[in-house]
Amino acid sequence: MIEQLAIATTPRYNFPQPSIDTSLPQSFTQLSRHSLKQAEGQPIQLSQQIFQQADNMGGPIQITQTGLRPIQLKPVTQDTVVAAVDTSSIKIGETRKGILMAIRGANVWKQKRSYRYLRIGPFIFHVTEENREAYDLLEREHLNNSSKNSHYVSPNLSQTPLRMASLLETWQQNMLAKTMKSSVILIDGSLTSGIVDASRHQLIETLDAARRMGSVVLAFSKITSLRLNGYLITDISLEHRPPYLMKIASLKTRPPTVLLGDVYVARMSSAKYAFRLDIDKEVPWLRKIDAVERLLGNDLFVQGYPETLRLAHILCTFTANEVIAMQHFTAQRYNLKIIDRPDMHKILFGPFGKGESR
Repeated sequence: MIEQLAIATTPRYNFPQPSIDTSLPQSFTQLSRHSLKQAEGQPIQLSQQIFQQADNMGGPIQITQTGLRPIQLKPVTQDTVVAAVDTSSIKIGETRKGILMAIRGANVWKQKRSYRYLRIGPFIFHVTEENREAYDLLEREHLNNSSKNSHYVSPNLSQTPLRMASLLETWQQNMLAKTMKSSVILIDGSLTSGIVDASRHQLIETLDAARRMGSVVLAFSKITSLRLNGYLITDISLEHRPPYLMKIASLKTRPPTVLLGDVYVARMSSAKYAFRLDIDKEVPWLRKIDAVERLLGNDLFVQGYPETLRLAHILCTFTANEVIAMQHFTAQRYNLKIIDRPDMHKILFGPFGKGESR
């Protein structure tokens, strides 16, 4: 059962609360309106292109471990809230000066056998070279960075959508960590940070806030580049019945890469799939295992992946109908003239020219 969150707070659940910081969504709304108003009257080429979030490994990691031992898991069915966060971004069109893009976030939690969710967005932006500084300023303000901070790297035009989606996701994670009590918080990706990752401070703050609230952050990676003896760590299987973890010890990183979590291989069900799992490094060993066992006892697992996190991904992803609706809304609301620019790939290369998906 999946239930849409009512806007008003209820005594049974503590998210969202009026006291939480909503300045980022408000800033997104203001920037969206301002940037779209600047595009008013321009011709627009409709398109659909999903911006894939890059692996945030930050740098090479060397494994010196020689053997793996299974850590047997037993589901703990004591009632525990499981919450997850994910975001997505997509290009919905191009103007003569820039791109139209949309981002959306989703929070999903499972409590007492029911799934509930909160969607944040979509926020539609017109990104150009002329207004890119406004996006840089927004990111610096909400990541507590100054323009003099050498760790901050101003994104180019094509990177801006992913940076905005990452900013929204970081804010969602932080708000969950500050409002969820004695819960298991799931995020997509790893707990690894590099020098180009301007949100390192925010990730540390999120982990600290979760610990203060008695919660544990678990990060699941669908794709990993870590290898042991030439094999991807998620391809390594032990003669042991799932569910179990395998700890990847003796990890060596090169600066500026920082590991904020301990790394495991998680085989959570009898399915053939395994995932990289990062668990907050500062959490005691027994609490780490207890958090994973509570996740096992309170959530469903489809192909070895937690259902709450899977739903967060599904609910933030844009469907084709939603993209068409956003395209026509922006075209009508801001008097954008839809044009059909010729696809030079198909003109020059015929059936061998893939061109851009539309």
